[in-house]
Amino acid sequence: MLKPPIRHFLLVVAAAVTSLAQQVVPLPVAGAAAPQGSNAEKQYFSKAWNTEVVTNVTQPNLTVYKPAAGSAPNGIGIIICPGGGFMALSINSEGIDVAKWLNGRGVTAFVLKYRLAPIEGDATEEFRRLWSDDKPKLMAIIDKDIPLAIADGRTAVEYVKKHASEFGLSPDKIGIMGFSAGGTVTAAAALSQNADSRPAFAAPIYPAVSSLNQTVPADAPPIFITAATDDNLGLGPDSVHLYQMWTGAHRSAELHMFAQGGHGFGMHVTGLPSEQFIDRFWDWLTLEGVLPK
Repeated sequence: MLKPPIRHFLLVVAAAVTSLAQQVVPLPVAGAAAPQGSNAEKQYFSKAWNTEVVTNVTQPNLTVYKPAAGSAPNGIGIIICPGGGFMALSINSEGIDVAKWLNGRGVTAFVLKYRLAPIEGDATEEFRRLWSDDKPKLMAIIDKDIPLAIADGRTAVEYVKKHASEFGLSPDKIGIMGFSAGGTVTAAAALSQNADSRPAFAAPIYPAVSSLNQTVPADAPPIFITAATDDNLGLGPDSVHLYQMWTGAHRSAELHMFAQGGHGFGMHVTGLPSEQFIDRFWDWLTLEGVLPK
């Protein structure tokens, strides 16, 4: 296992050699309009979450990250869905940093900005306050936007599959990975009854899935799930439930429950075994035949 300082160094090196985002692809939505003034999309550093975030997304899009120089493309594409309680997107540790790690291994990555609940002021502070003090109000704020985010995830899968040849990808090797609320979007894509919007594989990371009541499709893709038992939002059982949904439908599933890691560990360097989730994900891709053995 790499020690934290070494892993951090490798991430910095990977960031330095990875090509910049090649393009931003707007995704089609009905009736999307950019809000004005204080509700306009913005990006800032959140002290509450100690990371860079994006808020007030109304026009979903994919930012394309191509493999780093010297890393031969392997034909695999992965859509990455950052989390943030449907009020923000943790755009670095659950988005761009993941894309760069994958780029260094030949994967073309697509960071998805999906639609969010409009929030004035600091969305991360508001989320923390409502989660602690008024969960019913929190759910009232985000409930109507969750279906929009799920629709954006499915649209993203459909778009990348349809345009796979333009990105030098294999249509049957387009997967999706997401964190927390992005894990909800990811699991919902894997549950899609429409084969065009269903990924070849899915990796929900500490997802919230209690609201997903769809039947697992008979040809559901293999799924990789991971979370921490000490998840401070109490979402550990959601991962177990999702695993049981898949195994109950006799579909391939792998579950990793780390003893420690909390919620939102993403690509943060923590010194805990949970930071190796991305390595276990890579091993799993080989096991499932997405990568050559």
